[in-house]
Amino acid sequence: MTALRRFNESAYRDGVTKSGDLFARALGKIPGGVNSPVRAFRGVGGEPFFVERVNGPRIWTVDGVELIDYVGSWGPAILGHAPPVVTDAVRAAALHGTSFGIPNPLEVEMAELICAWMPAIEKVRMVNSGTEATMSCLRLARGFTKRDKIIKFAGCYHGHADSLLVKAGSGALTHGQPDSAGVPRAVAGETIVLPFNNIEAVRAAFRENKDQIAAVILEAIPANAGLFFPREGFLHQLQEECTRNGALLIFDEVMTGFRVARGGAQQLYGIRPDLTALGKVVGGGLPVGAFGGRAEIVGQLSPDGPVYQAGTLSGNPLAMAAGLAQLRELERIDGWKLLEDLGAKLESRLADAISGKELIFHRIGSMFCLFFASGPIFDLESAQYSDTAKFAQFFHSCLE
Repeated sequence: MTALRRFNESAYRDGVTKSGDLFARALGKIPGGVNSPVRAFRGVGGEPFFVERVNGPRIWTVDGVELIDYVGSWGPAILGHAPPVVTDAVRAAALHGTSFGIPNPLEVEMAELICAWMPAIEKVRMVNSGTEATMSCLRLARGFTKRDKIIKFAGCYHGHADSLLVKAGSGALTHGQPDSAGVPRAVAGETIVLPFNNIEAVRAAFRENKDQIAAVILEAIPANAGLFFPREGFLHQLQEECTRNGALLIFDEVMTGFRVARGGAQQLYGIRPDLTALGKVVGGGLPVGAFGGRAEIVGQLSPDGPVYQAGTLSGNPLAMAAGLAQLRELERIDGWKLLEDLGAKLESRLADAISGKELIFHRIGSMFCLFFASGPIFDLESAQYSDTAKFAQFFHSCLE
């Protein structure tokens, strides 16, 4: 984010802020003062600001600071904040009721759209978050294969389900606690963590755990430990190893789904994963997740099969209305081309600014990351060579 201008400048400089007061109050009633750890600024120092309103690419804090937002609520605000096409859809849906607890037409429309845009998804179920989607994928994979172990990759974040909070990315990584307390050793022991982009490590894991691995789960484009990319052929090799060993391939496209392309990362790389987890963009800013895949696998879900999964608010009419409005608008304006063009323009201008410096810029579409490092970055270990102190300084300078 970048500051545009400030109101009440002297009060802000003196540290007398509404955000500061709100954060002090929040600390008294909310763990760490936030409802998601990454918002606490612990990785960069200082205190978080509180937002009063948003519109398009801009944020206004409770202290009257106007910011340009490059984060977009971590992905959902792909059309900008409060786009009329989405807010109008939510308003219209709300007039008919905010929750039914009974099937509604919009969830059918959403399922049809997801399956049409991602052909690897033959059947899909709606949930309420990306964490719920990935957690459900694992349970389904274990139920389908009748195996217990999973492979994940260091630095890939898949939400806060117990099996996946092992060497994770996102807030778990930046807070210096990639493994969470409260996860039983027996549960963590079923998770095999490997370096991303290392197919030989994957092959060794399959050899050492013959007929025990239910699935391999990954962010096809890891974006929770900075942003790095799969090496040429890695995803295809991964799919081959899964097929050869009777394991399922799960793409966590919570961040990339409907963002890097109409059909997500799996469209860009030409892969048909067995299962896919979705979130963020698909909800239009409301709490939504989804997971789906091959019909024979998803058909194991209750009430048709023995794998239980349920949710009171799954397929919520407001969330479905928001998601459908956003996705249809993206298609109408060819939002993916627009985002690629804008991203390329940003990258071109930054290239001159960082030339000759120990900085690396990674980008795909509207997703980008600036590493304060000099070497190639292709996995968590190489990403951790980045100078986090310099990044923290850069972070705060963007808010000034």
